[in-house]
Amino acid sequence: MTDPSLGAAVRGAVDLSALRNRPAPAASGEEQAPAGAVAVPSLVLDVTDESFPQVLELSRTVPIVVDLWAEWCGPCKQLSPVLERVVRELGGRVVLAKVDVDANPQLSQAFRAQSIPMVVALVAGQPVPLFTGAVPEQQVREVFAQLLQLAAQNGVTGTVSVDGEAVDDSPAEPPLPPLHAEAFDAIEAGDYPRAIAAYEKALAENPRDAEARAGLSQVRLLDRVQGLDLQAARAAAAAAPTDVAAQLAVADLDVAGGHVEDAFGRLLDLFAQLPSEERTPVRERLLELFGLVGDADPRVIAARSRLASLLF
Repeated sequence: MTDPSLGAAVRGAVDLSALRNRPAPAASGEEQAPAGAVAVPSLVLDVTDESFPQVLELSRTVPIVVDLWAEWCGPCKQLSPVLERVVRELGGRVVLAKVDVDANPQLSQAFRAQSIPMVVALVAGQPVPLFTGAVPEQQVREVFAQLLQLAAQNGVTGTVSVDGEAVDDSPAEPPLPPLHAEAFDAIEAGDYPRAIAAYEKALAENPRDAEARAGLSQVRLLDRVQGLDLQAARAAAAAAPTDVAAQLAVADLDVAGGHVEDAFGRLLDLFAQLPSEERTPVRERLLELFGLVGDADPRVIAARSRLASLLF
């Protein structure tokens, strides 16, 4: 996002008119804070289809960063803490609105969330595309700085105050174990091989470390898709339907982009076509992706059942 013109930024982006025109929920009776100091419950808000009109109105005072995510999305879990940290450091000049795309289909459709994580801003009621995918913290900071410039040029220069934040006595989060912290720092720097090595070492020390195992799966996926061109990968897979490497690449890209069922279907179809001696890499990748998405996810349950039927 480099063009300072709001009109240029939103051209061809998304149409929020249907959500904008929806009646907002009844007010609670609280008076709005003075201009430039609107009171909000938190700098990080969970937003739904129903509460979105209030957030859209708030964007006339302060820019809103919308984080479109899902529980099963590994890259989302890497990006969300970065977004939250940067927003809090900005001291009320930006608000983060988190949208679970699975629970809020209208917002997902309105923002055309074909790939997640997807980050969009709202400035004076207008959407501004920012970026898609997990990006390093430094890039997030640069984009937010540009967003604040864009907002100022369009008269959105207010701030928000957080109710009760000054007396927040909740316990601080415990520090990350050293190897987890090393992995997290490496992820923020975009050094996925170093993060993988740190998580592998953590698992070697404690094979029951579930957080390290989940983090390892997520970072391995990020490492595999880094630098891949989606169009080229799809073309290669279409040209060679039984090429294991080509099909695995597209499946990884699909999971990273939120197309979980497409990825599982592709790999299960491939598994069914391959001779038994060539199936192992596909089965291993499926099991890794199952763990990444979550064993309780209905898409994993259905895919695991089909895999079992192909094995026996």
